[in-house]
Amino acid sequence: MYVCVCNAVTDRTIREAAGTGVHTFAELSRRTGCADCCGSCEDLAREIFDDALRSRVLDLPQFAAAA
Repeated sequence: MYVCVCNAVTDRTIREAAGTGVHTFAELSRRTGCADCCGSCEDLAREIFDDALRSRVLDLPQFAAAA
């Protein structure tokens, strides 16, 4: 689904950016152009980005505590 119509940024693009190391919304905006024009997509884009970051943290491998 298109999130940012101005710059043709999709939810997939946002999730992929979060998965490849983008850590802040400002960095996402710089890399994709998302929310840098009219700004009407910013709330939804942030929600998708934050969700993707949370999912990424939960997918990290679990290491057993050293005995």
